[in-house]
Amino acid sequence: MREIIITENDAGRRVDRFLKIYFEKAPLSFIYKNLRKKNIKVNGKKASPEDILQNGDVIKLFLAEDTIKKFKKDMEKSKNSKFPDVLFENEDILLVNKPVNMLTHNDQRAYQDNALDRMVDYLIYKGEYNPRLENSFRPAFVNRLDRNTSGILIGAKNLKSLQYLNANIKNRNISKYYLTIVKGSIEKDFKVDINLKKSKDNVVSKNSSGKRSLTEFKVLKTKGGYTLLSVNLITGRTHQIRASLKEAGYFIIGDRKYGLKSENDKFRKLGLDSQYLHNFCVNFDLDEMKEISNRNFISMPNDKMTKIAEDLFDINLGEILNEKGVF
Repeated sequence: MREIIITENDAGRRVDRFLKIYFEKAPLSFIYKNLRKKNIKVNGKKASPEDILQNGDVIKLFLAEDTIKKFKKDMEKSKNSKFPDVLFENEDILLVNKPVNMLTHNDQRAYQDNALDRMVDYLIYKGEYNPRLENSFRPAFVNRLDRNTSGILIGAKNLKSLQYLNANIKNRNISKYYLTIVKGSIEKDFKVDINLKKSKDNVVSKNSSGKRSLTEFKVLKTKGGYTLLSVNLITGRTHQIRASLKEAGYFIIGDRKYGLKSENDKFRKLGLDSQYLHNFCVNFDLDEMKEISNRNFISMPNDKMTKIAEDLFDINLGEILNEKGVF
């Protein structure tokens, strides 16, 4: 028999959802069966899957230790040993700058360096997170950037902040602004409001049966057949900015999936080896987190991307973003 004491980072979860995280490798049928047979009890009583766990609750597992080990989530330290580029942090959140060519989190069987493991290792090093003392919680990001998109990731250090930030992203109280350069001369700000759907080969395109995708674009500078745009991501769909611009007839330079090969080849010679897309600003409109509310947190793109923009448009990128980069 094993006991699990519910901590603050586990409180507020449904019993079945907590157990699904704890028994990461087990099917839901295993969890429901053992709840029904009282092999898993909460505070000495039979528990229903939808019951909400409270801080201090005790879960008892009347299961063989081999069975527990077979299905239990591995909460050990990650294989990474590097730390993230921290832009801001307090006791609840962590803002980090993800570089180009890094995953937000590892999605392959073989280990790859990723921003999430860097954040977790950083918090372990600081003593703010101990995986051996946690039953199910692991620090997480509430937004995601493609491997070849750089910029700000919003990390939650505890379950309360994770749930709060996720709810406020859903309610659109957290704004994310991107910087991009497209082929095409655009004179006026515009919106793209379409339904997007992902195909089997991971290409996103306009489709009436897809999910609504709303994106606002603000013109920062137009010159020589190119336009520098600030992008306000209203909804958060896969490849939303890249696919929306393509549907509008504009193509992000360096974008190998949705862009123009001739333009990509041209800018690759200038050192651009990814799409020109950078999440340069996040803004929070929050009731509870007053320390970060109504503040713009800024991350400038890397030196190579900055130089390309400044040379192409004859501007100081920092000044133009400060002047009119946010809607």
